[in-house]
Amino acid sequence: MEQVHKAGFVNIIGNPNVGKSTLMNAFVGEKLSIITSKAQTTRHRILGIVNGDDFQMILSDTPGIIKPAYELQSSMMDFVKSAFEDADVLLYMVEIGEKALKDEAFFEKIKNSKIPVLLLLNKVDTATQELLEEQVQYWQEMLPNVELHPISALSNFNIKGVFERIIELMPNSPAYYPKDQLTDKPERFFVNETIREKILLNYKKEIPYAVEIETEEFFEDEDIIRMRAVIMVERDSQKGIIIGHKGAALKRVGIEARKDLEKFFGKQVHIELYVKVNKNWRSDSRQLKRFGYNK
Repeated sequence: MEQVHKAGFVNIIGNPNVGKSTLMNAFVGEKLSIITSKAQTTRHRILGIVNGDDFQMILSDTPGIIKPAYELQSSMMDFVKSAFEDADVLLYMVEIGEKALKDEAFFEKIKNSKIPVLLLLNKVDTATQELLEEQVQYWQEMLPNVELHPISALSNFNIKGVFERIIELMPNSPAYYPKDQLTDKPERFFVNETIREKILLNYKKEIPYAVEIETEEFFEDEDIIRMRAVIMVERDSQKGIIIGHKGAALKRVGIEARKDLEKFFGKQVHIELYVKVNKNWRSDSRQLKRFGYNK
């Protein structure tokens, strides 16, 4: 008997910071999406691909759902809208104690979804049994058509169960991507994201959100990868903060990023970082397009 092969697009949606990237990385087993404790770290839809002998799961981690305040954010919300359009299975992630999406229209979409929706109640390891039961009841009333699974993405609780359930729900289909591929993003994308993660971790206030990274050079030799990346900010004052006293802050970002990238690429990395002022790029649709936000 011929073995049935399943393949499907599985899109993860939810408010900022509920653990979407952590879940995706638990599935993929590689650090694909940046994970930090600050909201709004995932700006693009990232595809992570999980391959088995008889399945291919294509996961898309979307930016957290927010009411857009400026051009960059509205193009981020377009990524979320498209998550509804091309999914075979939708994962709607909420955390314990959360009551509803910040956007009514999205909620309606989930209610009326024609595709299977799994509601993943995340961070259950932080809740009492009583709170958990109350939350399960609340969501079952709110979204009666949705299958509910309590999980903890961080401590891997019930992840395997959800994973197997998704495979059951995926359509029979040949693979969409080569079986050895982990993601649809180019290598430079991960360099950019890794540097941006370090900036999120090392700087406060609005700095991380005013930053865009562009990897301008990426040369790979047998035993070393040499890369050069530009950190773009919107104002001169931000440039000073990023560089820090005698360049110390920028140096720290470089060292931390290099360590992660060496793990990611499995070889030695040499990285040069520069900082450049690019006035008001977040409000400039031409620039946003260049950075891959407006399709």
